Amino acid sequence: MRSTILIVDDERSSRETLQSILEGEEYDLEMAENGFDALEKARRLLPDVILLDVMMPGMTGFEVCRAIREDVSVAEIPIIMVTALDDRQSLMRGLGSGADDFITKPYDRFELRARLMGITRLNRYRKLVDERAGLEAAHQKLKKAYDETITGWSRAMDLRDKETEGHTQRVTEMTVHLGRVIGMPEEELEHVRRGALLHDMGKLGVPDGILLKPGELTEEEWDNMRQHPLYAREMLEKIEYLNPALDIPVYHHEKWDGSGYPSGLKGEKIPLAARLFAVVDVWDALLSDRPYRPAWSKERTIAYIKSQAGKHFDPHIVEKFIELFIET
Repeated sequence: MRSTILIVDDERSSRETLQSILEGEEYDLEMAENGFDALEKARRLLPDVILLDVMMPGMTGFEVCRAIREDVSVAEIPIIMVTALDDRQSLMRGLGSGADDFITKPYDRFELRARLMGITRLNRYRKLVDERAGLEAAHQKLKKAYDETITGWSRAMDLRDKETEGHTQRVTEMTVHLGRVIGMPEEELEHVRRGALLHDMGKLGVPDGILLKPGELTEEEWDNMRQHPLYAREMLEKIEYLNPALDIPVYHHEKWDGSGYPSGLKGEKIPLAARLFAVVDVWDALLSDRPYRPAWSKERTIAYIKSQAGKHFDPHIVEKFIELFIET
């Protein structure tokens, strides 16, 4: 990638000297004849480096340098002052004005090239760092927007079925906590959290007459209800961002012994996230009132969860669940 160098000098011969030294290098050279011209071109071109003469009529290099440093749009551009002055006072004044480097005439072409190469590399690196930081900030902002949307969807599901209000948030927090305890990486836990929030998303495809029926479902109605994991897949699989989170919405009704739905998966063929969630989901559901039954007691629910280890649930996960949420 070529760097743009802005050469600022009121003397044509000096500009041509610098041009002859730098021609053939990987630079695009731009010229300015005075300080005012330099400020205009700096703002318009945003060069990678400015080679700035000190002794110019109307506006000295020191004044140009200070004006650049006070303008946020160009303040970060590196400046190398070039001048016939070689006294310490001028050097300190130049650095005090905001110059990054200082080189005296007559130029040693090899020294000038070396200094320019070093400062352009540093500036290019800084720009890359800033660009990456900007991309990361944009990514985090987009990620936050996605997650807020997911939370909104889950809230909509809870509002649709007031009997389960608060269920989604509870089971999400418990599943993530359980996953962390068994050693799942934080990156995977992000997908677990999203999947848990969306676990009942497929029920949007189930008619209200079935979903909200105040009593037990018929076999035909159960067949319809068992389709909701497949509805979830249809709704979400085309959203690339959510693909890693599909394990829970699609597979959380599978059972360890293979008798679950929609795919009849057995044992460890069931995704880990879905096995974690299955225990937490049943736990919370049994402790809550439903239109077709009152809430179970904690003791009865614990006994049921334990009895389903190796049948409905992964026995190792049941053990960890009991240790984490019951025995502590």
